[in-house]
Amino acid sequence: MNEAPRTTPLYLRVAADLRTAITAGEYGSGARLPAEDELARRHGVSRGTVRQALAALRADGLVTSRRGTRRVVLAAPGDAGSAELRSFTRWARSLGREPGGRTVAVDRVAADAEEAEHLRIGAGDAVYRVRRLRTLAGAPVMVERTTYPEAVGALVAAMPLDTVSYSAELALHGVLFMDAHHTIDLVAADGHDAELLGCRAGEALLRERRRSTDPAGAPVEWSQDRYLPGTVAFTVHTTAASALGRRLGP
Repeated sequence: MNEAPRTTPLYLRVAADLRTAITAGEYGSGARLPAEDELARRHGVSRGTVRQALAALRADGLVTSRRGTRRVVLAAPGDAGSAELRSFTRWARSLGREPGGRTVAVDRVAADAEEAEHLRIGAGDAVYRVRRLRTLAGAPVMVERTTYPEAVGALVAAMPLDTVSYSAELALHGVLFMDAHHTIDLVAADGHDAELLGCRAGEALLRERRRSTDPAGAPVEWSQDRYLPGTVAFTVHTTAASALGRRLGP
């Protein structure tokens, strides 16, 4: 296996080895990966560790996710057929664009009714609300307004304010973003949006509301991302593994 820091969870090291093999073309698009027990034998780990590694690859849109069957490679990184909605950071870098991030506010507060519903917690339970500006090549593109359950939010709150990818850092702590439910609509920019994005208050922004869950189906974030118009568009691909994807421009 590839060398990795001892602090890196074992399943992420297995995922990194498999990702390298897929990138190198060892498994072409549409090919079946070896069975879980075979992968466990090759890497000297348990089948549970292999399942976690495959879950991480699924989160990246590289393999299918049907438990009990051999996973199928959907597309190698960079393939045009990969429509998975990856994190903002991974998406930007896949296009050769440099993503940036700046945390504006992190507040530990009591969950309101909407947050409680989406995170499946009690109203009034502690959550972390995070507001962050995202950029492409230094230009403001989007304001993230994300609410995390307390355990996940505490990890986010401890990260440096200029952390580019929360999801990558959270994965090191065993927090994976597996599935997401998306709603796309328009919303008027408020004063905070206007200040961060350089637009006018009241201007229409493209909003993506998203609830993400981990491999066990537990919610790990409830987010409302607000994009400047004309910077990003969303496309929906209807396939056996339907996904929502981003692209630049209107």
